[in-house]
Amino acid sequence: MKPSDIIRWLETDDPNELARLYAQAYEVKRAHVGTTVYFRGIIEFSNICRKDCLYCGIRKENTALKRYHMTTEEIIACAVQADELNYGSIVLQSGERQDPAFTDFVEEILRGISRATDGRLGVTLSLGEQSRKTLRRWFAAGAHRYLLRIETSSETLYRKIHPQDHDYAARRQCLGDLRREGYQVGTGVMIGLPFQTPQDLADDILFFQQQNIDMIGMGPYIPHQDTPLAAHCPDFDASKNLELGLKMIALTRIMLKDVNIASTTALQSLSLQGRELGLKAGANIIMPNITPTQYREGYQLYDNKPCLDENALMCRGCLEQRVASIGETIGYGQWGDSPHFHRHHLPEDTQSSVNGEQ
Repeated sequence: MKPSDIIRWLETDDPNELARLYAQAYEVKRAHVGTTVYFRGIIEFSNICRKDCLYCGIRKENTALKRYHMTTEEIIACAVQADELNYGSIVLQSGERQDPAFTDFVEEILRGISRATDGRLGVTLSLGEQSRKTLRRWFAAGAHRYLLRIETSSETLYRKIHPQDHDYAARRQCLGDLRREGYQVGTGVMIGLPFQTPQDLADDILFFQQQNIDMIGMGPYIPHQDTPLAAHCPDFDASKNLELGLKMIALTRIMLKDVNIASTTALQSLSLQGRELGLKAGANIIMPNITPTQYREGYQLYDNKPCLDENALMCRGCLEQRVASIGETIGYGQWGDSPHFHRHHLPEDTQSSVNGEQ
């Protein structure tokens, strides 16, 4: 598909054309990753952040936010619960820090989770930019996937949505370091940002392809009232951004074929059936929230985040029904690693012994 074709799809609002796009994406999904949905129990263990991204509800300068940091014991207990729920994998996510105490803390919880679950859980980290030395330590401690969203592949747009001290080149460098340290590499973008063009979004998909990305975690931009960027979208159109998000999932599936793509919580924020629509557009990953409910109010990157009062068991039951409603199955007890990673980055003699099941 040429860039001009991607732009044409992004600009169309013809329902018949869009139905054709989603059907094509679903067939690509069926052929290359199947119709099994893999769960990643997400633990949002801290909203303390040193960065000040202009779109983010936990940005450093948001003084309206009550900060929290879960204890080692609380985090490990969540991981054990994920193991008991048979999720197979978890995501550890927090605000961004690079201080030695944080590095040591993450290494400690990774080793603690491995001990407490006998290494059964696949572990994804989503902890922002880190040094290559830190990434190496965390990989050795048990993490094997890392999600670092580029947010936009356009350096010009990147500068518009971040303060001047944020470095686009450093983020690109970190994505490369993740690959060099052996991680399955995930990235993604916000869709429907102020100042963003269809060309930007087309370039984002080409960026994923050129960087040989294994996992995509992207979703529609939703403003947060306590951020500077919210002032640039007084007429926010939820339905338009939802549709644009679904188009991006479908086009990314068609272009990248065998990567893992998340149907994000942001989709559900814009539509009650948002996550199902994401799966039908080509996604194959869902991240149920297993953060203790007393902390969830403090981890809202955007307004109107759903499921703040649902405990982990309630969340599992809801998502089971959603997946079943579209005729798909859940890969319980499996890591659900990226097929792309195993086909394109592992040596041939190891591929047959690594199937993502634990």
